[in-house]
Amino acid sequence: MWQTVLDLTGDALMLLVMAAAFLSVTLLWFALSLRVQSFLGEYKETFTATAGSSMADMFMFVDPNRLFIAYIGLMVFLPAVTLLLTGDIPAALAMFALVLVMPPVIYKRMQARRLRRFEQQLPDALLMISGSMRAGASLSVALESLVKEQPPPISQEFELFLREQRLGADFEESITHMEQRIPLPDFQMFVTALRINREVGGNLAETLDSLADTLRRKAMMEGKIKGLTAQGKLQGIVMTGLPVVLVILLNFIEHEAVSKLWTTPLGWMVSGAALVWITIGYFMINKVTSIDV
Repeated sequence: MWQTVLDLTGDALMLLVMAAAFLSVTLLWFALSLRVQSFLGEYKETFTATAGSSMADMFMFVDPNRLFIAYIGLMVFLPAVTLLLTGDIPAALAMFALVLVMPPVIYKRMQARRLRRFEQQLPDALLMISGSMRAGASLSVALESLVKEQPPPISQEFELFLREQRLGADFEESITHMEQRIPLPDFQMFVTALRINREVGGNLAETLDSLADTLRRKAMMEGKIKGLTAQGKLQGIVMTGLPVVLVILLNFIEHEAVSKLWTTPLGWMVSGAALVWITIGYFMINKVTSIDV
């Protein structure tokens, strides 16, 4: 009889323990779900706001919500495909980290390419403005003809400048906004010339001609420097990638010997030291071959 009571008591305690564990797991899952939803909501809001403003600055009007959905899809899809193809969890995590940092890198590259294109168009634009002003047109009319005849991105920027002027914005305010969107030293010289002309007067067409000639000479000098330093930059890339390629090839040829580089403490130390020195060498070569005009 007592054994039966003890068995019933033990079963009841076991049921209570299981019920408590189930309730704890349910509450923990619910709390984590709320936390994840809150984090995703905040991240989505930040991502869409940043992406919308960044794309608008480059005159690319894309729906930020669709962009966020595509980004989350890539964040899930690419690591999953990597895991299925390789079966390697570190490779999948590396792909996840790559997708995570990809948007700002892509944006910076797109912005840098757009600014470089603007810088290439600027000398011709200055000559066009000066030619229109020599023909008797005002600055506003010269800028309007520039917007009609020049391709993006320079036509987009000046069109936005003129649109702000039509809406009643002050010249200084509009040119400051444009200067913030185009953080280029060459464009700042143009802005300075406009400000000086508005304050003290003078022959703006002649000033723009001189500035255009200066910018052309600067572009020619930069092209020569890039040509002379291209071999050094290529050597830096080759010397940086060669050890990595050799380790990958040797891993297929002598896997047992090379695998000790990432399976033993001594191998970890050697690999870490090699990566540090390779990185230092690359940055040193890049510093020597990077000449600012």
